[in-house]
Amino acid sequence: MHPIPSECPVCHSELTVTKLYCRECDTTIEGRFISGPFSQLTLAQIEFVEIFIKNEGKITHMETELGLSYPTIRNRLHEVIRALGYEPGKADSRGLTDKDRRKILDELNQGIISSEDAMQMLTE
Repeated sequence: MHPIPSECPVCHSELTVTKLYCRECDTTIEGRFISGPFSQLTLAQIEFVEIFIKNEGKITHMETELGLSYPTIRNRLHEVIRALGYEPGKADSRGLTDKDRRKILDELNQGIISSEDAMQMLTE
């Protein structure tokens, strides 16, 4: 499978996901869906993020699992950070602290705020 494209190949505007399909049971769901910031990542970057999370962000554990050097893992992490629209080592330009972002995501997870509200709070 291919990652979801985020940009129109014709006019370069942002694409909106409008249909989801299950190959197993032939169910189709139509609507407007938010793809989120991780849709910008390549498959290799998503796999890296999964390993990073599994190892609780401990690069030394990742070195062992991946058989890669510390500088190589740092470089891959920086690639992911840039793909998400941030610059490694720089503070969030929106002024959100990690605690603020976590609170927003927790509220989203608990259903206190909508995904649209969360995206707006995280991107403005």
